[in-house]
Amino acid sequence: MSALHYDLCVIGGGINGAGIARDAAGRGLSVVLVEADDLASATSSASTKLIHGGLRYLEMYEFKMVREALKERSSLHRSAAHLIKPQEFILPHDQTQRPLWMIRLGLFLYDFLAGKKTLPSSKLVDLKTAENQLLKSEFEKGFSYFDCWADDTRLVVSNITDAASRGARILTRMKCKSLVCEDGSWRVGLKDQVRDEDIEIKANMVVNTTGPWARSFLEDIGFTENDPNIPNMRLVKGSHLIFPKLYEGGQAYILQQPDKRIVFVIPYEQDYTLIGTTEEAYEGNPRECRISKEEGSYLCKAHNRFFEKQLKPDDAIFSYSGVRPLFDDGASDARCVTRGYRIYHHERYHNPFLTVFGGKLTTYRSLSEHVMDKLMILTGRNNPAWTRQKPLVGGDFISKGQAPDAAYEAFRAAQGEKYTFLPPELLERYCRAYGTRMGYILKEAKSLDDLGVHYGDHVYEAEIQYLRYYEWAQSVEDIIWRRSKLGIHISDETIAALQQCFS
Repeated sequence: MSALHYDLCVIGGGINGAGIARDAAGRGLSVVLVEADDLASATSSASTKLIHGGLRYLEMYEFKMVREALKERSSLHRSAAHLIKPQEFILPHDQTQRPLWMIRLGLFLYDFLAGKKTLPSSKLVDLKTAENQLLKSEFEKGFSYFDCWADDTRLVVSNITDAASRGARILTRMKCKSLVCEDGSWRVGLKDQVRDEDIEIKANMVVNTTGPWARSFLEDIGFTENDPNIPNMRLVKGSHLIFPKLYEGGQAYILQQPDKRIVFVIPYEQDYTLIGTTEEAYEGNPRECRISKEEGSYLCKAHNRFFEKQLKPDDAIFSYSGVRPLFDDGASDARCVTRGYRIYHHERYHNPFLTVFGGKLTTYRSLSEHVMDKLMILTGRNNPAWTRQKPLVGGDFISKGQAPDAAYEAFRAAQGEKYTFLPPELLERYCRAYGTRMGYILKEAKSLDDLGVHYGDHVYEAEIQYLRYYEWAQSVEDIIWRRSKLGIHISDETIAALQQCFS
């Protein structure tokens, strides 16, 4: 039996692979995406959950990168208003750090680079107001500015769902073991890690989007031996702590540290507060990274410099860590390594093969577009770019000229009128997680009983079936940590009941 043949094989199911698969499928290419584990199972599920320009990168003169990120912030907010929402940040002024005028100038430039206003402009604020009295008394002035918060794993899965709706084939738990260019195409050897079977497919083009494994993957398949120009990578661990809600109000805080880094304090999942992130050089398997004692102490110390309430690492109820795969630009300090990306063309092969080094959550769409534009040039095709103006699957409730957040509120209100039996918190969760795709779960339901088995904590059979059939969930962990953040909300009894679905 001959191997299935595709126009493009994308290796890696993080945010960049997801965006490229979606872009390629929308350009009419036959696409297969292969992922060795679950979708968004590494770096893309361990971010600070922000779609932002990167205010601190202005100090590093990364103006082009900040401008691109701010343009993408606006575009992504409009394309997925259910997954991405505005977030106010309060930046307390620390007189021992940057002077007030410098921060004001930086924020003015940040607003200017954003172009057309879709979010409120920055402004000077009095930190003695009631909502900010949780700060220490020496912090009297600060600034307010806006970026966006995002559900990172839902963003990955939604891109891949969109790609599949356009004909892409998605293969999870499928490790790429070999890659050979012969007879005018790529022969891709895969290992089905569930069935322990070897599979072979063929593709005209291949893109390596394995994130922190991008370089080691090339080494494993023998591609670095004869190509000294392949870039190096810097692996930087970023860790976060999650605490029970530390304050009321929806504002987040951005805290300047003596080492010139910044730490975010962000409202998280209604009942919690997220503090992060660190920057620590990392060696080893990215899947095995964990927060260190030093990182936990650093994050608490960063918080405690500004807030009256003092924290210690043991107060945290949860932590997570991820490895950022940074393109190695030779900077000695991890803080200064570029957050830009490099698309490397392996020119010695007749059929196109690209590797993506670096990148960040905010710029995944433009990165994907650049990858596909390069592949179009290399293959003499003229399939045009399309993703900037097209809503992501689930986000197609915005009318022309309508503001993203107003469109979401109207959508949520309409869903509430349609599904009157849904408890408010479940309605909000479905609207935020799935957008218009929530209809695939609810269908013609008239009551909660129509949603099938209730596993507890408003987790119903209809949602689990949807996640298994349409979103490639194969375990409870896939569902409660990547398809959702239910893991920090639901009881052990509910988790045990869900286990029965996969036994």
